[in-house]
Amino acid sequence: MGYTGFTLVMPFLPLFIGQLGVTDVGGIAMWTGLSLGVTPALTALLAPAWGRLGDRYGRKIMVERSLVSFVVLMAAMAYVTRAWHVLALRAIQGLFAGYGSLSVAMAAESAPRDRMPQAIGLVQTAQRIGPGVGPVIGGVLAGVVGLRRAFIATALFYGIGLVIVHMMYDDRATHAQPADAPETGRVTFRSVLAFQNFILMMGVIFGLQFVDRSFGPVLPLYVEQMGVTHERVAIVSGVLFSIMACAGALGHHFCGRLLKRHTSRVVIGGGAAVAALGCGMFGGSGNLWVMGVASVLLGLGIGAAMTASYSAAGAVIPPGAHGAGFGVLTSASLVGMASSPFIAGFLGGTSIRVVFFVDLSMMAMLALAVRRRMVDAGSGPIA
Repeated sequence: MGYTGFTLVMPFLPLFIGQLGVTDVGGIAMWTGLSLGVTPALTALLAPAWGRLGDRYGRKIMVERSLVSFVVLMAAMAYVTRAWHVLALRAIQGLFAGYGSLSVAMAAESAPRDRMPQAIGLVQTAQRIGPGVGPVIGGVLAGVVGLRRAFIATALFYGIGLVIVHMMYDDRATHAQPADAPETGRVTFRSVLAFQNFILMMGVIFGLQFVDRSFGPVLPLYVEQMGVTHERVAIVSGVLFSIMACAGALGHHFCGRLLKRHTSRVVIGGGAAVAALGCGMFGGSGNLWVMGVASVLLGLGIGAAMTASYSAAGAVIPPGAHGAGFGVLTSASLVGMASSPFIAGFLGGTSIRVVFFVDLSMMAMLALAVRRRMVDAGSGPIA
């Protein structure tokens, strides 16, 4: 519900900034970019800290804290009168965010070890599907009740998520360590980084998120370069983005089944290789049907590799450190999310195809690094 609520209004933020008195296109772009970038940047800095607090006091109360803040702040967005008010509220959101990493940690420890990939995949599938349907609902709401009231609807979505977590998640049954679990002692960020494969998985998650988000600034421009009329660029690009999102959701969903037959190293490396093929098809062909197939490959590869990476890291994190561990992983993901559009936009100013070939190179290097450097826990797939 949270990810759906977020995407009800954020895709239309430039229009809202324009309604607040900013008329210059450059000014709208600047305020929109700052407002969209400040939240993930601050969240990346604070996610590990919120994760450690979750390990100490329980993850449920930390998620509820985050959702309550989003209910209040999203409702407040409906009453702003200046562009800097939006930026300030988005900055405060970054200070109180963190429910994404905590929800993954909750999924990881609420399931038996052999079901951890499926649990993580289910959460990540929801994270993919939510942004897929959110803009559609938000567009309808904005047209019917206006952008300001759409923020109220967003607050209601977060409120529903808060009620669901409060009523349905039993923190007492899942937060405690098993009776026979070894004592983990005080968990520091340095000790988290020392876990087997952890730094490698941070790099993989950063790279996957970087490639995934690099298409946003350049794909519509590329579609137009390929001869699509200006009037059809939005719908063609939207279809390609939707294909990627749906394929990514399938990759998350089926990753658990793949991990029952293959090791994490094979699934992550194979997913990165499939994503590299998709990037190459984008850069090497201007045919829309080929780009459609490439979107499927890219989504499937990134989705499966992302869930497998979180699962591999979760398998080596002690129960009492799940919040801190997944918080650090989320920081790596958010850094990729924040830096990718900027770098892709800079490269796209030279040549849009360069972006796709840089993505291909990054995915190929990740596949090679995982194949050579990753140590399979237990020297076999998850049973």
